[in-house]
Amino acid sequence: MQRRKFLRTAALGAGGVASVSTLAAPAIAQSAPTLNWRFTSSFPKSLDTLWGAGERMTKIVADATDNKFQIRTFAAGEIVPGLQVLDAVQNGTVEMGGTASYYYFGKDPTFALGTAVPFGLNTRQFQAWLKFGNGDQLLNDFYKTYKVFGIATGNTAGQMGGWFRKEINSVEDLKGLKMRIGGFAGQVMAKLGVVPQQIAGGDIYPALEKGTIDAAEWVGPYDDQKLGFNKIAPYYYYPGWWEGSAMLHTFIGLEKWNALPKSYQVILRAACEDAGVWMTAKYDADNPKALRELVAGGTKLLPFSQAIMDASFAAANEVYAETSAKNPEFKKVYDSMAAFRREEVLWFRVVENTFDNYMARQSAAGKL
Repeated sequence: MQRRKFLRTAALGAGGVASVSTLAAPAIAQSAPTLNWRFTSSFPKSLDTLWGAGERMTKIVADATDNKFQIRTFAAGEIVPGLQVLDAVQNGTVEMGGTASYYYFGKDPTFALGTAVPFGLNTRQFQAWLKFGNGDQLLNDFYKTYKVFGIATGNTAGQMGGWFRKEINSVEDLKGLKMRIGGFAGQVMAKLGVVPQQIAGGDIYPALEKGTIDAAEWVGPYDDQKLGFNKIAPYYYYPGWWEGSAMLHTFIGLEKWNALPKSYQVILRAACEDAGVWMTAKYDADNPKALRELVAGGTKLLPFSQAIMDASFAAANEVYAETSAKNPEFKKVYDSMAAFRREEVLWFRVVENTFDNYMARQSAAGKL
């Protein structure tokens, strides 16, 4: 009995091994399918950091999957205009896209909280809020109502206050000014008398050149120099109080994301994170040299006055209160960010700012 049972089990085992080896290949192939996706960007190829992060991400995905998951990249305008990336992903024109969430502020002001809001979080604070302040979950709870899934893919770090044709000394000087400024910040600037214009990056220069706008903010010295704003508007102000940092996102069609094998989801997340670290590091490395060159070329580098900063801060808080009263989704996400900001600012005030300010004094004294 025992011998017959053993032989029967052994025979089944041998058959089982053959059977498993026969099924293994298709099972593995099914778990790692060959995919060919398209990725459309909000940015032109000339902006090699904003555009380059998307290219870097897609290359990592291909390399990590032995080219089974390939994603072709398309610059702004090649499939859809730069400000229609969300729509293209949402309606399935493309599977995914790289963009700034706040470009879609007109659909819902909550979108602004995914990129930057006036007097919001700096780069590291934003990253901390996403990962440990429930920011990632809150944003994706919101994004899913637009049938997309969002993964943070880089931060520009702190931005400049923009290029102006004339000197801005007071709040009065802002009144009637036509300025390219996106999203929530435009609504705040409107309270100060500015006429905000939302224009994609590649279209800013001609608008400034033709006089369609009087001022424009974009990112910082490295990108601004590439776009040539200094040739038209000589006054370069800082800080960009509306963007203490600016987080970029990769949007993926929600159904497409949910259908991906878990391994591909992990790879895609890791690739976005790597591209994000690369983006911030590249801006930190490239901005100082570009700023020196701009100033050497005649750019007038000026700080916003204390009066303008204070008026802007007050206006921002008014807009936050008004928007929160009308939009429960915005209030939920903003309240989370604001509570996190209070703690972070206290910590940075104790250590980060103390160190940075000391080093700045040494630099001013010529000791570095």
